[in-house]
Amino acid sequence: MPNFLPINTILVPQGAEYKAVCRAFRGVTGSIPTVVAIPVGMKPLLKYLHASPANAQFLAPKSRVLIMGICGSLSDRYKIGDLVLYQDCVYQGKQQECDRTFTAQLHSSVSQKVSLVKALTSDHLIWSAAEKRRLGETLAADVVDMEGFTALEFFNAAGVDVAILRVVSDDCQHNIPDLTPAINDGSLNPLPLAIGMLRQPLAATRLIRGSLTALKVLEQVTNLLFSG
Repeated sequence: MPNFLPINTILVPQGAEYKAVCRAFRGVTGSIPTVVAIPVGMKPLLKYLHASPANAQFLAPKSRVLIMGICGSLSDRYKIGDLVLYQDCVYQGKQQECDRTFTAQLHSSVSQKVSLVKALTSDHLIWSAAEKRRLGETLAADVVDMEGFTALEFFNAAGVDVAILRVVSDDCQHNIPDLTPAINDGSLNPLPLAIGMLRQPLAATRLIRGSLTALKVLEQVTNLLFSG
């Protein structure tokens, strides 16, 4: 029953998340979707989606796009390693919905525990635990990412079915390092990243541990979804 949905394309933020999803397809037989690495952040992603050579494939009739990756928790209910399936995504008072049928099919086919959530997309890195909790409470949002709203807005306008499946990599109890200076035009720059990590060693250790846990779950769920 591989690729039962069928899903044509998986979009994953470039770097470790993309590598984890690609690893999941080793040894998977049957039809495999195209896995595309996307830039990190709203503006770089929007620019990429408009200019991407894969655009014709994304926007083909009846195509289905699954966005995967990791996200941050805005609520005590969601812990590191938890699997979340977006119902919708908010940004500055605007809302974009995921395709309901596609989301429901994914929900029933993921054998692990998966929660349906409301997500916030942020145009900057939310590193402070206090800010995460505040955003979670004021916006009634469960998780935060940096791409979801942009992708939904783009594909919903084009009439393409989209679902978003992510894994929580950091909770709302602890700060993560402020890596804002390391995010440059859609990718992470190694030198500012290293400096940011060294400045906050405890937070950095926590972030690395959480990310490794989340990436392992991301790889497992991708493999289970497509190996039938």
